[in-house]
Amino acid sequence: MKNLHAPLYDALMTNIGQDPISFHVPGHKYGRVFYNASLPGFQSVLEMDATEVTGLDDLHAPEGVIKEAQDKAGEFFGSDETFFLVNGTTVGNLALILSVCQQGDQVIVQRNCHKSVLNGLELAGASPVFVSPSYESETNRYSKVTAASIEAALKKYPDSKAVILTYPDYFGRTFDLGAIAERVHHYDLPLLIDEAHGVQFQLGGLFPSTALEAGADAVVQSAHKMSPAMTMASYLHVKGKRVSVDRVRHYLQMLQSSSPSYPLMASLDLARSYMETWTKADEERLISFIKEIRELFNNYESFWTLLPSGPLDDPLKLTLEPEEMSGYALSEAFESEGIIPEMAVSHQLLLVLGLEPTFSIEELKTRLSAVESKLKKEKNHATIKQDQISFPPIQTLEWSYSYMQTLPEEIVGWERSVGRIASEAVIPYPPGIPLILKGERISKQHYKYVQLLIEQGARFQNATIEKGIRVFKGE
Repeated sequence: MKNLHAPLYDALMTNIGQDPISFHVPGHKYGRVFYNASLPGFQSVLEMDATEVTGLDDLHAPEGVIKEAQDKAGEFFGSDETFFLVNGTTVGNLALILSVCQQGDQVIVQRNCHKSVLNGLELAGASPVFVSPSYESETNRYSKVTAASIEAALKKYPDSKAVILTYPDYFGRTFDLGAIAERVHHYDLPLLIDEAHGVQFQLGGLFPSTALEAGADAVVQSAHKMSPAMTMASYLHVKGKRVSVDRVRHYLQMLQSSSPSYPLMASLDLARSYMETWTKADEERLISFIKEIRELFNNYESFWTLLPSGPLDDPLKLTLEPEEMSGYALSEAFESEGIIPEMAVSHQLLLVLGLEPTFSIEELKTRLSAVESKLKKEKNHATIKQDQISFPPIQTLEWSYSYMQTLPEEIVGWERSVGRIASEAVIPYPPGIPLILKGERISKQHYKYVQLLIEQGARFQNATIEKGIRVFKGE
């Protein structure tokens, strides 16, 4: 049993133990006012769902247990300042971008970034300069970001105010971030990292190095993705002087709820404590489990290939490449037998493990055998494969965000969209990375790839995706 020390969680338990008579919000009164049939599933959470009463501190002006919990997280992750986020890594990305750039500022951005980064740039009125990763045969994706590509963008756009990268990508792939940090800091610019999928890297050992270790100035981590925290619970870390802590704090107060969730904050406190008490025995048990899982999936080479995992990869991410179907079709076959993947894309399927074994190997064997039987019976499940869409090495938008705000829009069918400028981003979800950017001219390659994804069953965060796309009028 891990000896957890989590000051915020402990204070919440103390508050519950005092059996308080509530003359304050929230309205469920520690679970005493609730729909009775649902109470068993919510009771323990509702007891912790408190507000800023004496002893529980205030996220937006922390002086007590929240400050202590954030300070402990900062010590563990190696930051100068750590903030708890209750609106996910999204709000951290927004706050960081607003803190380092102003209207019209050029910012170097990795092209396959999360939509929250683009939303932050639009809110700031910044002028993004996109750098596209290069293709890697090891991943069969455009996943490699290099110091040379970032420096090329900095030389071409010397007035840039920051560099924003994603490390690792959704599939757990990293790159030489240290070399990039060195080049970015040569220009005395801040390096901001969306490390949504890398909180567990702090455990060291079998994991790649963290973004802070590599020299990042500010990092946002989705604690809920790969460590034991609740959904929407994230960390924001600042290190050094290139990013103003005061400006970050200002924008977090502006963007985050003024009534932050105590269960979410407590889960961040507990997640840090869990990782801080991680042992060599925990690591060895996890390594053994991962080895067994990989060996099991490698037994089905006639149906899929399990991509190898090396020093640049998160070992908790397993990427399968189907032999004769799309990633979406393989995902459906898995789900029909109760194996629930994290994400499917056209040519790959992503499976995510936890920091501890959470299921029986024997049960997984049974279910995979059922998947195998299902796939053997199915006929004509081959799918048309198309090369992944590629982007220019360095790219800017056709128009500024401020100018786009003045333009009327219309929806056109996909066959009429080629050559027009998109007034909305086209976002397959997951992973939430735009295929077409707002302000980008739509190409024939865009059109064909979107149609392929629709045919394969991809989900989009676009209400009219099958009918067409919103574009700007009169251009």
